[in-house]
Amino acid sequence: MSGWGCALMGSSAAALLLVVATHADTWHAFRGNPQLTGIAQTDVPSDLHLLWTYATEDAIESTAAIHQNTVYLPSLDTHLYALDLDTGTLQWRYQASAEIKSSPTIIDSTLYFGDEAGTLHAIDLQTGQPRWTFAAEGAITSSANYAGDRLYFGSYDQYLYCLDAATGAEAWKIASDGYIHSTPVIYQDQVASAGCDGQLRLLDQIDGSERRALPMGAYVAASAAVAGNRAYVGTFGNEVLAVDLDAGTVAWRYQHPERKFPFYASPAVGADVVVIGGRDKMVHALDPDTGRALWTFKTRTRVDASPVVVGGRVFIGAEALIALDLATGAEIWRFETGAEIAASPAVAQGRLIIGATDGAIYCFGAKAP
Repeated sequence: MSGWGCALMGSSAAALLLVVATHADTWHAFRGNPQLTGIAQTDVPSDLHLLWTYATEDAIESTAAIHQNTVYLPSLDTHLYALDLDTGTLQWRYQASAEIKSSPTIIDSTLYFGDEAGTLHAIDLQTGQPRWTFAAEGAITSSANYAGDRLYFGSYDQYLYCLDAATGAEAWKIASDGYIHSTPVIYQDQVASAGCDGQLRLLDQIDGSERRALPMGAYVAASAAVAGNRAYVGTFGNEVLAVDLDAGTVAWRYQHPERKFPFYASPAVGADVVVIGGRDKMVHALDPDTGRALWTFKTRTRVDASPVVVGGRVFIGAEALIALDLATGAEIWRFETGAEIAASPAVAQGRLIIGATDGAIYCFGAKAP
C-alpha cells in the first residue's frame, strides 16, 4: 500500500474516532438514545465527588440533556435551565407555559421538550430563544424521540404525534384509548408506543399506520426499551414484560413472588441484564433472555426513577443517589441528597447529572486536582 493510501486510512480512522468520541460525550435524550436503553457511552470515576449544585424553585422530575459543555434541565417551576457543565453557572433559562415533566431532547442545534399545558417547545440550543411551539390538547409528559427529521411524542389528549423537527408541522397523529405518559421508542422503521390503554402499538414512522397492537394486560406509564427484536417494559399490573416485536408475542413475564406493586420506572437494558426499579421499594435485575431474577436490592422508598448503567455499575435514584454493582446488586456508593429522587441520571464527559425533588441539580465527577 502506498504512503498516500496509509495517510488516507489514517485520516479516515481519525475522523471515525472523532465521531465516536463526539457521540460518546453527549446525552441528548431521556434514556440516552432512541432505543431508550439507559446505557451510558462513557464511564465516570469510581470515586465520584460532588462538583457543584444549582437550586431551582421546584421539584425536578426530568432527566438532563448534556451537549458540549452545557447541561439542560427543566424544573416544575416552569423553567428550563442551561448551566455550564464545569461550574454550574447559569447561562440562560427559558420559561414554558406550565410545569415541565418532559425530559429535553437535542437534535442538531435545537432542543425540544413538552410541558403540562400541552405545548411542545423547540428552542435554540445556544440562546434559549424559541424557534416554534406546537399545541396539543393535553399535557405532554412524554419526552420527544426522533428518527431522521421527525419527532415522536405522546400526550394526555390520548394522541401520539409525529412532527417535522425543523418546522413543527404535524405529519400525523394517531389516537389511542388512554393517556400516553411514556416516551415512544424507535424500532427499525417503526415507532412503538405504550399507554394507559394497556396496548403496545407499533406504527409506521412515515405515515403512522398501525403495524401491530400488542396487549400488555395492564396500563403502562413507563417507556419501553428496545434491544435486538425485543421491547422490555414494566406495567401497572405489577409485571415486567419482554415482547418479541417481530412475532407479536410476549416472550416472558416477570413478577416478584411476594411483593406485588406497579412498575413506573423505565428499564435499563444491557447485553446480559435488564434493570428496573419498582414501587415495591426494590431494584430488580433480570435475565433478558428468560426473565429470571438475577438479584434484587431493597431501598427505603418506591423507585420511580429509571436506572442508568455506567460500565459495571448501575445508578438509581430513590431516597438517595445509589450505585450498585451490576453483576451482584451490592451497594458500592451512595450520596445522600436530603430529598427523594424521581429523575433519571444523565451521563457524559465523565460527569453524572441528576435532579432531586427539592429542586436541586447535582453534578458529580472526578475530584479536582
